[in-house]
Amino acid sequence: MELLLYLLLGAAAGVLAGLFGVGGGMIIVPVLVLSFSAQGFDPLVLTHLAVGTSLATIVFTSVNSVVEHHRKGAVRWPVFAWMTLGIVLGAGLGSLTAASIQGPMLQRIIGVFAICVSIQMALDLRPKASSTVPGKVGLGAAGGLIGWASAIFGIGGGSLSVPFLVWRSLSMQQAVATSAACGLPIAAVGALSFMWLGRDNAGLPAWSLGYVYLPALAGVAGTSMFFARFGARLAHRLSPRVLKRLFALLLFGVGLNFLI
Repeated sequence: MELLLYLLLGAAAGVLAGLFGVGGGMIIVPVLVLSFSAQGFDPLVLTHLAVGTSLATIVFTSVNSVVEHHRKGAVRWPVFAWMTLGIVLGAGLGSLTAASIQGPMLQRIIGVFAICVSIQMALDLRPKASSTVPGKVGLGAAGGLIGWASAIFGIGGGSLSVPFLVWRSLSMQQAVATSAACGLPIAAVGALSFMWLGRDNAGLPAWSLGYVYLPALAGVAGTSMFFARFGARLAHRLSPRVLKRLFALLLFGVGLNFLI
């Protein structure tokens, strides 16, 4: 019964992620927090468990996206390579940062982030290309900051890396594709770090691998990667502006709920 719940959650997360064009982590983390809370998991660990599990699912769901973008020739691999050097360090530090924050406070931080993203989507705030692609050091530094924040929030980093890459004069298609590629090392390093950091926590439920809950990982990853394609196709049939505003409203409600 529990696995069926996560299969349904994964399907819903996949559809919404494909429909609204954001990483599944923005949906998966809040849903897992609510699910783990309803199952009576320890409040001190359930938020970390949700973030770590979300990052682990993104490892699987991002592979299809990266392959598809590569086939279209949209990934700027040199940009990805230098950003990844910073991402590896940043995601590890972000996991350490999240692990040092109490669960209820971590929920509030995620809530503030969700509200900020909802405002950006509702107002359609986008940076204008104003400078060229930075050098190796600049890309590494940007990757480090994006990786650090993404590991804390349990996301693949698209809401941060896409605006940065567009600002640095990549086309929207290249920015989305390169950001999708960057999401894989963010999720991999973050998930492994959360597994290690939570390895000895006595408050974790059975079937946990550190701060990754394996039944949720299997269910969400098993369906979200397929239903994301359905959501993407559905998005082409509906008004993008209306969709973004509806999702912004949903995110705002999620963020407000976490703050309260």
